[in-house]
Amino acid sequence: MSTRKAKKNIRKPNEMLLLIIFMTIFLMELLFFTWCRVQTIGAGYEISREAKRQQDLITLKNNLKVELARLKSPERIAKIAKNQLGLITPTPEQMMVIP
Repeated sequence: MSTRKAKKNIRKPNEMLLLIIFMTIFLMELLFFTWCRVQTIGAGYEISREAKRQQDLITLKNNLKVELARLKSPERIAKIAKNQLGLITPTPEQMMVIP
């Protein structure tokens, strides 16, 4: 009687091969899913970094616009002309009207 139970517990080679193939496919799918998730998370981090970089560049651009406006201001240019270059406002005799 015990030999009959022992024979029932032993699986056929075809069943064992099918089980191994099924488990291999399952593990491959699991590894592929994990790889896809890791890639997705990495892409999300990269998008976040680039979004922050874009925001930093927009802030820098706005600061440079303000700086350019300050450097182009007529008051600043007139002050530099008078103080550093020694220029003065011309008198009416020094002016010439060009037709």
